[in-house]
Amino acid sequence: MSAYIIVRANVQDKEKYQAYASRSPAAVEAFGGKYIARGGETVTLEGPEEARRLVIIEFPTLEKAKAFYASEEYQFAKQFREGAGDAEFVIVDGYSG
Repeated sequence: MSAYIIVRANVQDKEKYQAYASRSPAAVEAFGGKYIARGGETVTLEGPEEARRLVIIEFPTLEKAKAFYASEEYQFAKQFREGAGDAEFVIVDGYSG
């Protein structure tokens, strides 16, 4: 069953964040992941206005999503995000019906 990493990032330094964003796709792909949403326009329907950058990444399994985040490839890319802002990462299992 698919699993999804949901990211909410408060980007304060766009240049530093871009250095990270250009390196993370290779790590995503290495674990069978694909971007579903990556920083596009958002519309808040309920609750406080969402102004953070939102990213959704689909992985084949929860284990692959965890392995991606813990991987050397991603941890290397993640270093480039330091000082660019802060982020929240959550993994959620897909719906099995």
